[in-house]
Amino acid sequence: MATQAASASSSSSQSSSSSSPRWNYDVYLSFHGDDTCNSFIDYLYAALKQKGINTFRDDKELERGKVISLELLKVIEKSQFAITVLSKNYATSKWCLIELAKIIGCKKEMEMTVLPIFYHVEPSEVRHQTGTIGEAFSKHEKDQKANIEDVQTWKDALRDVGNISGWHVDNRLHSIVIQEIIARILRELKISSVSKDLFGIESRVEELLEKYFCVGLDDVRFVGICGMGGIGKTTIAQVIHARISYQFEASSFIANVRQETEKSHLVSLQEKLLSKLLMESQIKLGGDHEGIDVMQKRLRNKKVLIVLDDVDSEEQLEALAGKLEWFGPGSRIIITSRDRHLLKRHVVDDNIYMAKMLNDKEALQLFCWGSFKKLYPDENYVGLCTDFVNYAEGLPLALKVLGSSLFDRKIHAWKSVQGQLKEHHIGNILDVLKISYDKLKDTEKKLFLDIACFFKGEDIDHIRDILQSFDCYPASNIDVLMDKSLITIVGGKLLMHNLLQELGKEIVRHESLREPGGRSRLWHYEDILHVLKTNTGSEVVEGIVLNTHVQEEYLNAEAFTRMKRMRLLKIGNVQLPEGLNYLPNELCIMEWHGYPLKFMPASFQPTKLVELKMHCSCIKQLWKGTKSLDKLKLIDVSDSKNLLETPNFSEVPNLERLILRGCLRLFKIHPSIGALKKLILLNLQDCKSLDSFPGKINLESLEILNLCGCSRLKKFPEIGEDMTCLLKLYLDGTAITELPPSFENLSGIILLSLKDCKNLLILPSVLCRLSALKTLILSGCSRLNKMPENLSGMKCLEELDASETAIREFPSSILHMTKLRKLSFHGCKDLPPKSWDLLYCCCLLLKESSGPISLLLPDSFSGLSSLVSLDLSDCNLLDGAIPNDLSSLSSLQLLNLSGNKFISLPDSICQLSMLRELSLRNCSRLRALPKLPSSILYVWAEDCTSLETYSNQIFVRTSSESVAIINCSRLLKYQEGIIRKVSLSNAQSILLIQNLKLKFQCGSRIRVLVPL
Repeated sequence: MATQAASASSSSSQSSSSSSPRWNYDVYLSFHGDDTCNSFIDYLYAALKQKGINTFRDDKELERGKVISLELLKVIEKSQFAITVLSKNYATSKWCLIELAKIIGCKKEMEMTVLPIFYHVEPSEVRHQTGTIGEAFSKHEKDQKANIEDVQTWKDALRDVGNISGWHVDNRLHSIVIQEIIARILRELKISSVSKDLFGIESRVEELLEKYFCVGLDDVRFVGICGMGGIGKTTIAQVIHARISYQFEASSFIANVRQETEKSHLVSLQEKLLSKLLMESQIKLGGDHEGIDVMQKRLRNKKVLIVLDDVDSEEQLEALAGKLEWFGPGSRIIITSRDRHLLKRHVVDDNIYMAKMLNDKEALQLFCWGSFKKLYPDENYVGLCTDFVNYAEGLPLALKVLGSSLFDRKIHAWKSVQGQLKEHHIGNILDVLKISYDKLKDTEKKLFLDIACFFKGEDIDHIRDILQSFDCYPASNIDVLMDKSLITIVGGKLLMHNLLQELGKEIVRHESLREPGGRSRLWHYEDILHVLKTNTGSEVVEGIVLNTHVQEEYLNAEAFTRMKRMRLLKIGNVQLPEGLNYLPNELCIMEWHGYPLKFMPASFQPTKLVELKMHCSCIKQLWKGTKSLDKLKLIDVSDSKNLLETPNFSEVPNLERLILRGCLRLFKIHPSIGALKKLILLNLQDCKSLDSFPGKINLESLEILNLCGCSRLKKFPEIGEDMTCLLKLYLDGTAITELPPSFENLSGIILLSLKDCKNLLILPSVLCRLSALKTLILSGCSRLNKMPENLSGMKCLEELDASETAIREFPSSILHMTKLRKLSFHGCKDLPPKSWDLLYCCCLLLKESSGPISLLLPDSFSGLSSLVSLDLSDCNLLDGAIPNDLSSLSSLQLLNLSGNKFISLPDSICQLSMLRELSLRNCSRLRALPKLPSSILYVWAEDCTSLETYSNQIFVRTSSESVAIINCSRLLKYQEGIIRKVSLSNAQSILLIQNLKLKFQCGSRIRVLVPL
């Protein structure tokens, strides 16, 4: 918005010329000289001039009765305001009355604003022509030279002006009245001077005035406006200055403080500021210290509005607005800057407004105004406009420059500009943005370029260590770049405006325009291949990132030999038929997808390496013996099918993440893994050849251990006493038969997954001591036939999945798990008989000789008031298996009873007051649906082939958007059934019966065909 108009006031004439007249004067003064010339009018005229209000006053001595000149009537037409000073003798002058009639005509026809002042006369005297005004009209009516129609026009004009709210000057102080008049004029002049072409400005100005300015308060306040170059800081400040300056005794807008300081001393800005605020044209100072002294003495009792635009140094603020105490009560000082840290040193943080990008609608309007001079694009240009607007990402400067550059150009020219955007930037966009870059220190510039070329969009927590290894000092320099509005962090991601990213890349390109090998950073596919294939790299090259792999490429063994200072290498899809002789030892990050060799170069000693990623590589061994890698924090060689064993980690003390997922031939973990005291993540998922693990692990920092799919691993190691940090353990699909007693040392674990551990026979009793455990997955442990006693020790457990297990007993202590939210016994059937009288599920009925055993449920589910989901599908439940008292399941929302053998369901289902979904799929013996609670949303009853309707009919009560699916194909002929009551709110409900879809609205009574 700062760039939507170079000057809000200077552009007003262009934007408004088509819709309103252009004024030669701000104010026309109409008065009778004998009454007011030597007093009130003189003061009023002087005050108007002092405020810069262009005012016309006829100083000639005019004889009464003379004909008014046409030139003077034209002056009235070209004035925006008319101040009519209606005094006792005003109506005695035909000249004044002709002026007044013309003024009233301009008010009606040309939207002139008329401001009447009733100077020692009553408004009613003016309206009704009584008193001295009435006496004057008596004389006009008797004057034989007077035209009766003119006299009537004068009377009408007086009546109209008398009905306008104005100022009554009788006993009031002239100075107060004059101040009120000027404030009114300034308010309207300032508002009308703001360009109408400023899209999105109003909401931002209103937010600032409401939240930050509080103009009515008497405190002195500094207000900062911060943001990247071209975002609109200056324009916002201009509009606010124009909007509220009339409320202050004096105001001053000092534009381009940064540039002005570079061209001249701060003293000149002090002189300019004081001249404006003190309304003295010739203020000369001996130095900036004298300027500070003058401001402290002469402004401390004056209510002022100051705008300091584009400030970039502490010295500027100290010289122009050093302290709050310099200014009078109610003063407001606006400071715009790209540097938030500078503002925070001078302005209360709560008073710093971060300028926002334009939204899509505002951006399109601004762009179209520049390119079409209207608010919407021509039909054939819609797609192109969208592309340009997306490119600008809401930056007003870019939108304005792009839009104006495309004005009145044909569509082929638009397409040409679109194709050249990233190589040939239009106008001065990057020049404006580069100002902030030029102010950075060397390490800050280095960080900016790294982010622009390599790290935009990366997780900030992930790349801090990387940037630290680059000597970019991210702990402080990231804050610097944020304060200077060059980067942002949103949702933990490091973000940068597209144009700032292009600026960074353009700076790097200019390091060596012809030869890419002479640039510090390479990211362009063709440039990288050129450098690597022609061996034209140099020591200047610090980073190569090849994100796209168009086709497989072949490199020679010396490809990296000359790039000895390279610290970042991300590459893939290349072959090395001659091998590889050299990799830079300065590498901090190495990411090589599909590394084609079995070993690293023998000379490779990457002592600064922080991350090593080699997905799908052919590596057989990472290194031989020991290697000092004390900075290394990540090793990820996932899906490296040739890797046989892990290396010796004894000199890799800071490793935090070790990811070996999918290394199918990996069979050995080196015992030195126990030395990794800072290891947080160990992922060995799908290492199918791994059959052993070190006998004991005591990784004190480990949080996640993933052994899923290690199908040959039969024994889980002993747990050391220091492994209290482990949060998640995945053992899915392993061949383990039991867990060690030392499992109790995992006191912090919240998730334990043993899914499909087919050989697991028993769980240790110490499992009950895992008081932090929230999720326990046992599904598919088909040989697990017993749970440990006293499960109440797992007091935080929220999810228990025992689907398709062979558990024989389930302790009653389960009922004390008051936080349990999700419980599943899906497929628990065909189990050996076991008689018990516990209160909760998973007890077994005696097996019938001809069929599977049913799951025995307790008489009550008391104690499980937090349960939200209960899955008892495929448990061979018969009639009477479900308790008659379900009221304790007060939170239950999902109940799955699919695949069971009952004929009917108990009425206790209706007690589930929160139930939203009921699944009864494949209940082939079910004949009737129960009465359902009003909370129900979904009923799934496909393939309930015995379902019938009875004379008491089906009740379906639903709320919100609801679906009931019922398939009842038991008999061939149809009979009319009635859904007697349907209660709905908000939306339709859909009833699907035998592939027949019926939609019904609220309150309707529906007859449907139901097969019986």
